[in-house]
Amino acid sequence: MKIQLDEKNIEITNEAKTVYEIFKEEIEKNDLIIACNCNNEIKSLNYIPKENDKITFVDLLSRDGRRIYIRGLLYIMSMAFHECYPKAYLNVNYQLTNAMYCEVDNMEVTKEMISKVESKMKEIVKRNIPIKKIEMSKEEAEKFYEKEKTLRGILQLDNNQKAGVSLYFCEDYYNYFYGVMPISTGYIKVFEALKYNDGFLLRYPSKENPYALEKGTASKKLVSTLDEYEDIHDILNINTLYKLNKKIREGKSAEVVLLAEALHEKKISDIADNIIKRKEVKVVLIAGPSSSGKTTFAKRLGIQLRLNGLKPVTISVDNYFVERKDTPVDKNGEYDFECLEAIDRELFNKHLLALLNGEEIECPTFDFKEGTKKYDGKKMKLADDEILVIEGIHCLNDKLTEAIPKDKKYKIYISALTVLNIDYYNRISTTDSRLIRRIVRDNNFRSYPALKTLKMWDSVNRGEQSHIFPFQDYADSMFNTSLIYELCVLKKYAMPELKKIDNSYPEYTEAKRLYEFLKYFEDIDDSLVPKNSLLREFIGGSIFEY
Repeated sequence: MKIQLDEKNIEITNEAKTVYEIFKEEIEKNDLIIACNCNNEIKSLNYIPKENDKITFVDLLSRDGRRIYIRGLLYIMSMAFHECYPKAYLNVNYQLTNAMYCEVDNMEVTKEMISKVESKMKEIVKRNIPIKKIEMSKEEAEKFYEKEKTLRGILQLDNNQKAGVSLYFCEDYYNYFYGVMPISTGYIKVFEALKYNDGFLLRYPSKENPYALEKGTASKKLVSTLDEYEDIHDILNINTLYKLNKKIREGKSAEVVLLAEALHEKKISDIADNIIKRKEVKVVLIAGPSSSGKTTFAKRLGIQLRLNGLKPVTISVDNYFVERKDTPVDKNGEYDFECLEAIDRELFNKHLLALLNGEEIECPTFDFKEGTKKYDGKKMKLADDEILVIEGIHCLNDKLTEAIPKDKKYKIYISALTVLNIDYYNRISTTDSRLIRRIVRDNNFRSYPALKTLKMWDSVNRGEQSHIFPFQDYADSMFNTSLIYELCVLKKYAMPELKKIDNSYPEYTEAKRLYEFLKYFEDIDDSLVPKNSLLREFIGGSIFEY
């Protein structure tokens, strides 16, 4: 049998061998290898190749390798908890910088508890125990769950789009995790468990430095925002996908939608009230990563400000780019429109100061084709009952508005900070939620196929890492734009587009992962989505004009 490894043809005599067995020497020489990519699909090292398979190794420097490492770490942590505290209700809450924040619902988390669990984790890693995936039919799984009386992975039974049920076994411990797992516990070498707030942090290396843990502190404002939403959804008893799907099957979709939208309205109203309390504020600055829903948020905030007697006036940072000849270039020699130096900050600040002083300005319009500002006589003056609302990637960075006194500014960070988990061990990535939003919006309003969105997503993420995330703690308010029901609506838009990507494209790996993930969600008809919902920015039918 012939296969390819990194485009080199290799002949195999024994077809029953796994990728690990065939390439054992190579894999053991490179301790960063954790899985493989076969025909643009992520596979375990236990995968048995077929004729003409094209294989490359997946290491910890890649996005997929990092996901597998974190998944393996969480599995080992849950196994250690099961051995040390078998009655503990462990909950993986959300991701912070290079860490997962976890809680134990029915026990007090102490330093002694976390130390004991960490020691057990190290012991499990040292033993290098195989982790095996077991596939069962629905009938076999029903008997298994009846005998074991467990909820781990039980949501698979109710999923009509899944033919069977899969669980990962390590000795006599089993659990469900969504996605490929390391083939043994020995692959998870670098980690730390640390008491934090009412729970603990499970820390792991960054993608850039997989051999060591980096110093870093969690954003207190981000943690507070996530905790707040986590608490609310606990009260509503919709903190996992299993519970969300159950409510939908019980005919309570409208109730779920109304509760989620009411939460948004309340939080937007609270932010408007905070702005009003600070009477000296004349500039509201909004920033957030791609597909956070900044445009709809700004419009809904504007309505709340109007109710308080303030009229919002917008000014676009995009009209203040430097002339094309002065635009910085990146390391590849391409124009870098996302860096702060691409903005004509001198003119921007001059105009803002003039407006705040009651003066009139002539507003530029940037001609992207010619790469220059143009003036068509459009004038602007700020009345006493008006307030500037500015949206842009650099709005949290004080360097953008350095001439404006701090007491005149109110900064808001928004993002889709997903608090809904698949179950108590499998979290839903905030980045995945935003990517699915982006795929739907790009297709609906720009006629971009999902393939194009996936191709440019890494570049979008890099810009966010450089220009948005480092400044989130400078915000006066944070707003979580996630809606607990949104993926139940977005799935019918996203799945057909993702299915169009076949395994001839490198992006198939990501497309298939997202497609399979969306299968877990029950449908909610978009007729239930209010016309002013932030979700309408992505699916269409909004009452707002964009």
